Amino acid sequence: MTDIGVQALPLTGERTVPGIPEENYWFRRHEVVYEALRTRCSSGVVLEAGCGEGYGADLLAGSAPTVLAVDYDPLAVAHVARRYPRVAPARANLVALPVRDEVCDALVSLQVIEHLWEQERFLRECFRVVRPGGTVALSTPNRLTFSPGRDTPLNPFHTRELSAAELAGLVRDAGFADVEILGLHHGPRLRDIDARHGGSIVDAQVEVALSGEGWPAALLRDVTSVTCADFELTAGDPDASLDLVALAVRP
Repeated sequence: MTDIGVQALPLTGERTVPGIPEENYWFRRHEVVYEALRTRCSSGVVLEAGCGEGYGADLLAGSAPTVLAVDYDPLAVAHVARRYPRVAPARANLVALPVRDEVCDALVSLQVIEHLWEQERFLRECFRVVRPGGTVALSTPNRLTFSPGRDTPLNPFHTRELSAAELAGLVRDAGFADVEILGLHHGPRLRDIDARHGGSIVDAQVEVALSGEGWPAALLRDVTSVTCADFELTAGDPDASLDLVALAVRP
């Protein structure tokens, strides 16, 4: 993980960036999904819709010959252009992608759909730009564990969160087939860390953020130690997962 160029992109409280020790848990929680998708995105044209800081698009560019990255935030797009020369960034509204029909071999959009007001329209755009036989990969927080017992999100940056069944239904309704839902879970070492911090390292981090006080040394040490290997991405029990990953194919 590097801190080069991180300060060039303002922190929002929601956008995940590399190089910040206190943010390492969230960074690794997102990075592990990109790592899992590399083999599905290793040829042709890959589009990332909602690229944010750009580290994920750059990771995919290590395998794919062409990676297009779009985001609505002009600061993010300018940052990607400076920071990641092997990625082709552009500013765009995600419900009106600036890409021709059926040009993409794969489309990736991670931790984005929960921010959109027009989720169905976005997925129709995804279908439009992916070629027949091409793949789409989406991730989003699991509503059942991220905002338990609520119809509206706890996170003020989110418009609508989804369960596994809701996410799968949206993807199918957009026209995609062979829809598979995976769930991201804590692995054994992270479950041990959860136990050391009252049952949840996530809740422990939220408590610190809300308190405005300094980080306890033990919590910061555990947060900075997290790696991709500490998470498990499986098809089993997605309703109990932290994040959902939908994989599908355009017929």
